[in-house]
Amino acid sequence: MGKQEDFVLRALEERDVRFVRLWFTDVLGFLKSVSVAPAELENAFDEGIGFDGSAIEGFARVYESDMLAHPDASTFQILPWRGGEDGPATARMFCDIVMPDGSPSYADPRHVLKRTLTKAADKGFTFYTHPEIEFYLFKDVPGKGDEPQPVDRSGFFDHTAQSRGADFRREAITMLEAMGISVEFSHHEGGPGQQEIDLRYADALTTADNIMTFRTVVREVALGQGIWASFMPKPFTTHPGSGMHTHVSLFEGDRNAFFEAGAQYQLSKTGRQFIAGILRHASEISVVTNQWVNSYKRLLGGGEAPSSICWGHNNRSAMIRVPMYKPNKGQSTRIELRTIDPACNPYLAYAVVLAAGMKGIEEGYELPREAEDDVWSLTERERKSLGIAPLPKSLSEAIDVAESSELLAETLGEHVFDFFLRNKRAEWEEYRTQVSAYERDRMLPVL
Repeated sequence: MGKQEDFVLRALEERDVRFVRLWFTDVLGFLKSVSVAPAELENAFDEGIGFDGSAIEGFARVYESDMLAHPDASTFQILPWRGGEDGPATARMFCDIVMPDGSPSYADPRHVLKRTLTKAADKGFTFYTHPEIEFYLFKDVPGKGDEPQPVDRSGFFDHTAQSRGADFRREAITMLEAMGISVEFSHHEGGPGQQEIDLRYADALTTADNIMTFRTVVREVALGQGIWASFMPKPFTTHPGSGMHTHVSLFEGDRNAFFEAGAQYQLSKTGRQFIAGILRHASEISVVTNQWVNSYKRLLGGGEAPSSICWGHNNRSAMIRVPMYKPNKGQSTRIELRTIDPACNPYLAYAVVLAAGMKGIEEGYELPREAEDDVWSLTERERKSLGIAPLPKSLSEAIDVAESSELLAETLGEHVFDFFLRNKRAEWEEYRTQVSAYERDRMLPVL
């Protein structure tokens, strides 16, 4: 065992840790957990913990079900909502999933991202991400068919005395920082009960782990306060959807590969090609960055959600925004991708975004003309005349494009690619056969 594993084993004793939760995600991005006693952890580091992969969504077929979860000691953290100063503690670690022969599991989303990061590293690049995560807080779990009730009626940046959202954000941030997850900003968003918490930038694997932890912390804090948190992309028809705008950049060693002094917007050729790659493959990767039926209600509904494939300088109506350059801060040069929503599988989403951007660099894609106007205000004809194509308008459209995508198949791997698209197709078929409240309300009185 290495130094990190030794540190974890010492911490278990010093912090009186009685339970260790080993975390990983299924292909759809749902968190899975198995709890082990501290006495079993040394063996888990050496040999892994066996489990039936066929019982996990998208992991394996019955006849190849044996898999092992190997804890990543660098992700060890005490869970602040389990145990107290006088009671035993509970810790967690993320796992890498491997086959019995020790090879990485083809179905492990964390491995999909690590594999893509390795390809970028072979080209000399490190991929950094910084997510702005939006979500809603409701008074209770909505009943079937009921409209959810937000915890407040506040709006964007509102500071309201005795605000439920402010108290919630303070407790959630305290918990996140206790787990080593740094928060940059937090505020009330535009919808009633809608919050935003922005995590500090980190390498993409750490960020994806942090997002999975973030969702758990937010839900735990909400339950502790007697309310309900949801990362559903579009819970209301008339209020803004929730996005996960993500700022991304590539570094070569300590140098920001997106920065070039004197270039337009101080954006380097590498940065421009990276944007071009994401734009060219935007429709193909949409099924991963926006993986749910409901995701496309957000993209169609305005509220600062992009609906067209374009980029712009400080243009919040564009799919990709190049933020304003801060003098003497070349290291902060970055781009903001505004399509991703907080209900995605972050490992797969960051993998396909990086793969698309790297394709732009490797193939030398030319960046199209920027969108200078408010894209939302343009008619479809005006967008077409400017060469601005629409994003997929539904999960079905996104699947149709994805099914013929070589980039997506190569990045996800054959198993994940096949399972993911079959699952999404089944979701769409189930959705389109449902009779909605809209149809009943509109048609029953007149037909």
